[in-house]
Amino acid sequence: MRRRVFLLAAAGLLWSAGTARAQAPGTVTGFIDKTMTIGGTAQRYVVYVPRNYSPDRKWPVILFLHGSGERGTDGLKQSQVGLGTAVRLYPERYPAVVVMPQCAPEQRWDGAMAEFALKALDQTVAEFQGDPDRLYLTGLSMGGAGSWDLGTQYPEKWAAIVSICGRGDIPSITSKLKDTPVWAFVGDQDQAATVQFARDVTAALKSAGSTRVRYTEYPGVPHNSWDAAYAEKELPTWLFAQKRRR
Repeated sequence: MRRRVFLLAAAGLLWSAGTARAQAPGTVTGFIDKTMTIGGTAQRYVVYVPRNYSPDRKWPVILFLHGSGERGTDGLKQSQVGLGTAVRLYPERYPAVVVMPQCAPEQRWDGAMAEFALKALDQTVAEFQGDPDRLYLTGLSMGGAGSWDLGTQYPEKWAAIVSICGRGDIPSITSKLKDTPVWAFVGDQDQAATVQFARDVTAALKSAGSTRVRYTEYPGVPHNSWDAAYAEKELPTWLFAQKRRR
């Protein structure tokens, strides 16, 4: 009996650590390492597949863009911060497939890296029965800026956008995203320009006629507002209630 309990505990530990595991014949769940080639260069990303995944129905898909500290080539760090942490801690709150590309060193979420992120998303949608009407975009810090940028470039693609402590171009955001559900987060002890941007962009969206914008500013919180944001019980409830307007 003791050995059986130990083995069950070990299995649970492997799941929380992100090891992919077989759920049913032909189905693998957990955190799955992926690679694709962009411009002759191999780029790595991780796909999180929920434990109750079944290919018999369509699934919401979240594209998560990490911050500058997770850039690299290991294919791992980007899944250990922000949304990756939240789905490990609260898997029941995030019944969705999550795509976590890793930005190359010294790059940002534009140009080739933006192309990579979108291709990883499209590949995941095709591979895991993603619902094209429930594609969600989120990011933190550098990835928060990337979410504003990709959001304005492809406004018709997203059911909702969650941007955390990232800046962008307010005129583009208000003109392209005033009809898209948006939730912005920031800590009031972040850089003054970042805090002011978060206040200004949400005010600008409301002035442009948006009735689907939300804003949360955490008192006493510095740059890392993402741990609190992704731990909000209301965030995934709100997120998955959104559906792309055709």
